[in-house]
Amino acid sequence: MSPTVYGKNISNANVQTISDKGVWILVKDEAFFMPFEDFPWFLKASIGQIYNLQLFHGHHVHWPDLDIDVDMDYFKHPESYPLRYSG
Repeated sequence: MSPTVYGKNISNANVQTISDKGVWILVKDEAFFMPFEDFPWFLKASIGQIYNLQLFHGHHVHWPDLDIDVDMDYFKHPESYPLRYSG
């Protein structure tokens, strides 16, 4: 018995740049910056872990190796999400 594969992977999400300030991602032709100040979990992550991201349902970015999930609405309307990581 072989596994059945439905559809194909069309993630449309990838990492563009990792700098000393944060991570730039491109999702469906829109670029978003994730500063380490707001996303400290990426500071100690390996490059491979950061580059391993997936897009689910067209609006949910997931890093499976880091167990991090971010809804695209956060990037588009950060004022709607006042809670921040405090360490």
